[in-house]
Amino acid sequence: MTTLTDANSPRALDRQFHVHGQTNARLHQQDGPTAMAMRGHGVRIETDDGQSIIDGFSGLGCVSLGYHNDRLAQAAMAQMQDLPFAPTFYGRSHPKVAELARVLTSKAAVPFEKAMFQCSGSEANDSMIKFIWARNIARGQPQKRKMISRWRGYYGNTVAAVSLSGQPHMHAGFGLPMDDFLKVSTPNFYLNAKAGETEEEFSARLADELETTILEAGPDTIAAFFAEPMQSGGGAIHPPKGYWTAMQDVLRKYDIHFHVDETVCGFGRTGHYWGAQAFDLTPDSTTCAKALTAAFFPMSAIMFRQDFFDDLMRTSDASGVLGHGFTYAGHPVGAAVALEALRIYDDIDLIGHVRRVSQPFLAGCEALMDHPLVGDVRGIGLFCGIQLVQNKTTRQLWDPTLKVGTMVQDRAHARGLYLRSIPPDRISFMPPLIITEDEIAEATPILKSALDDVWADVKTRL
Repeated sequence: MTTLTDANSPRALDRQFHVHGQTNARLHQQDGPTAMAMRGHGVRIETDDGQSIIDGFSGLGCVSLGYHNDRLAQAAMAQMQDLPFAPTFYGRSHPKVAELARVLTSKAAVPFEKAMFQCSGSEANDSMIKFIWARNIARGQPQKRKMISRWRGYYGNTVAAVSLSGQPHMHAGFGLPMDDFLKVSTPNFYLNAKAGETEEEFSARLADELETTILEAGPDTIAAFFAEPMQSGGGAIHPPKGYWTAMQDVLRKYDIHFHVDETVCGFGRTGHYWGAQAFDLTPDSTTCAKALTAAFFPMSAIMFRQDFFDDLMRTSDASGVLGHGFTYAGHPVGAAVALEALRIYDDIDLIGHVRRVSQPFLAGCEALMDHPLVGDVRGIGLFCGIQLVQNKTTRQLWDPTLKVGTMVQDRAHARGLYLRSIPPDRISFMPPLIITEDEIAEATPILKSALDDVWADVKTRL
């Protein structure tokens, strides 16, 4: 084991030279990384201090097939040897990206004829924002620029995508969000419902809020509504009963473009190939990333219909080119890895596996409802959110300065399970999709023990 006192150790070098996103910069400068991953296999990672940890957050919700897969590694190596790079600018292309576009659109939740590839979910959503604006200009509706999304939603960290995101800590200090990015409420029934309100009544109220937002802004100024089928950035927030039916009714009433972000939900996380299928959504366009390559290569995609592309062709006609793209978009290695990942999902019946193991997974999570720290547990597939509260009767939250959720996250990590705490004290549990029943039976007691540890520390504060 190396320490920060070893000047050339990975930890010391990381602290001295590496700037981390979504990390307290001053604490990292002072203490260095909280964990240094060295190796991975299956659902486990090994750290430099000798721990073997079950990854209960799939890296960042992306490691669908775990940390070792010979088929993906071989697909990447073969492509690197044949053609390590090829641009997709200026009409140039390569076979793997053409095949991937065909295969991916054939698997879409609704009929989509076109796909375009980028390197991250952020880039994919940023591209869709631009393309929706371009489509409206091509249609003679340049005033349709306002984007509606939800508080606590997460769509990326580029300037436009983070403006779309409902994450205030990602806006503060950057002069963001930009104008014309509107927000409506997150569908957290447990924390935001009024006394006596049913899930259906709560959903109707949020749909009324969406309609009011559209009317106040002017329906002819609204470009699109962006949403995740089940919010990840808000802490694995499962939509309440009636929510998506009511919300889509409003969108259809005002002919608002509905973009569904499948970056986390896509490729089996919910026990369906797409989150849209899990919640009966009818998107006008879709982004996906993360499990597209099982996290073995940075790649994302957007998909849309032919009529949308027809408008983009008019944009291209006007300027002579569709003036958008990224150097590594449609990278041949990424396309090869993505194609192999999609084949593996079919070969091993990943969706069927997720549905089978989700039963003990969700049952183990729901059993935590008896714990004095746990107020609510809601999930689908291998995607569960656990709300920690100070008072289960009143749903009172803990003082945020205590960081009770972070305490649970850290205690679980120390015991061999990585989870993520998301304010306000929500635990997001989303293991790799290949996790077995035996591994679930090992992981859920660790979470229970972590809750016990923290409860012993904080109950004296009541």
